[in-house]
Parts: sequence; C-alpha cells; structure tokens
Amino acid sequence: MTAVLEPTVVRAAPPKRRRWSVDRPIILAIAAVYFLVPLAAAVWFTIEDKRNGGVTGEYYAAIPAADGFAAALRRSLSLAVLTVLGVLLVTVPAMLAVTLRLPKLRPIVEGLSLLPLVIPPIALVAGVRDMLALGPNQLAGTPLGDFLVSSQDPELPYILIIVYIVLATPFAYRSLDAGIRSIDARTLVDAARGLGASWPTVVWRVLLPNLRSAVLGAAFLTLGLVLGEYTIASILLFETLPTWLVKISGASGQLSVAVSTASLLFTWILLLVVSLADRRKSSGGTA
Repeated sequence: MTAVLEPTVVRAAPPKRRRWSVDRPIILAIAAVYFLVPLAAAVWFTIEDKRNGGVTGEYYAAIPAADGFAAALRRSLSLAVLTVLGVLLVTVPAMLAVTLRLPKLRPIVEGLSLLPLVIPPIALVAGVRDMLALGPNQLAGTPLGDFLVSSQDPELPYILIIVYIVLATPFAYRSLDAGIRSIDARTLVDAARGLGASWPTVVWRVLLPNLRSAVLGAAFLTLGLVLGEYTIASILLFETLPTWLVKISGASGQLSVAVSTASLLFTWILLLVVSLADRRKSSGGTA
C-alpha cells in the first residue's frame, strides 16, 4: 500500500503590530518640563520686584531672620534625623531576622508594614490626640502619664517621631526589601560566620555595605516625609517647618514660597551629592 500524503496548509504569520516607540530624550524632556516649569515659576515669583520692577533677592536674604524660621527649621531637622534613625533601627533588624531566621513570617511582616497606608493619617492622629489627653488626666502621676506629657514638649515633640516612624515604615520596608532581595544574604552570612565573624561584624561589615543604596533610599524617603508632613503636626499643634510656612504665608506669600523653593533645592542637592558619593564608592569597590 502506498501512503497518501495529505497536503499541508501553510498559514501566513499574522502581521506584527508596530509598537509605538518614544525616544528616551523626549520622555526626559517632558518630565523636565513637568517638574522645572512650576519650579521656575515659583523662583520668578520670589525674585520679582513688583514695586520697582526687575528682580530682587530680598526675600531669600530675609529667610534666616524671619520670625520663627530658625526654631521651626531646627525642630524639623531634629525630627527628621531622629525619625530616620528610628526607622532604620526598627526595619533593618526586623527584615534581616525575617530573611535569615524566620522566612515564614515574611507575609505577616509585609502585611503589617502596609497598615499605615490603609489607615488614614487623619484617623491615626485623632487616636493619638485622644491618647495624649489621657496623660494629664486619667494617667496623671503614673510612668505612662509622665511619658505622654513629656512626649509633647513643644521644643522637640517625641510623639511626632513615633508617629512619623509608623508612617515611614511602608516606604522604608519597600526600599530595604528590594535591596535584600538583590543580594544573597544567606550565603554572605554563612561565609562570614564560617570565617569566624561575630553577628555584629556580619551586620556592620558584610550586610550593611551591600545594602548601602537601599538604606540611603529608605533614609531619603523618610526624610522627605518628615520635612513635608503638615497634617499631623498641625492637628497636634506643633510648629514644624511646613506649619510655619502656612502661618507665614498669610503675612508674606513671597517669603513662604522662597523658603519652600530653597528647601526643595537643598533636598535635591543633598540627594544628588549622596547619590554621586554612593556611586563613586560602588565603582571604587568593584574596580
């Protein structure tokens, strides 16, 4: 018997759809316009001399001598530094413990880290305010009552540090989680322990240098949150830099915009300097 070969049907491949591609310079140009045009308008608003015409730098020169500026800036920077330290002291050991010792708890820790994003800040600060009211009333004379009273010191309100640590935890967690997932932490720890390194040495000399970029990212996210937070400080009646800006805007709008612009430029410059320093250290270590 002879085999009958069936004709094969060759189907033409469907035409490929053209993907709309945009060059990277165009995207960067659009982003630059989006960010730089409002900034340029703010700068022009602060240097425009509406009385005599032309430009003037009197509003920037008046920033250091503005009433309440030095105290508000010092308070905000102190809160920012202490909050960054608190966030790193809470999140870094917890994430290293979950990664190295308790990997089954990762979903639970991740879920807990998202709670500050679920709970509205206005609800959180309402609960904090009710709790602080217990200090001088129902809990007067007790250690907890004394702590609640002392945490409301107008010069340096420690209660804001606690609340800011809670609010910054989701952002710090994401940055540190990305850094830990990018390295083989367990292999690094096993190698260091096998060479006789103690746990503090492993954390300080082995893990943290490899997590430098993630730690810096978490620190800057926390710094930006603290320096820009207004709602909680305003409701709890503490004067930080954002609340001072709102208060001064009624008396001098150009001065308040000048302070905002200067603080924004300072933050960008600081971020650029640290980013360049981190890149130089990384390239020097790999050379």
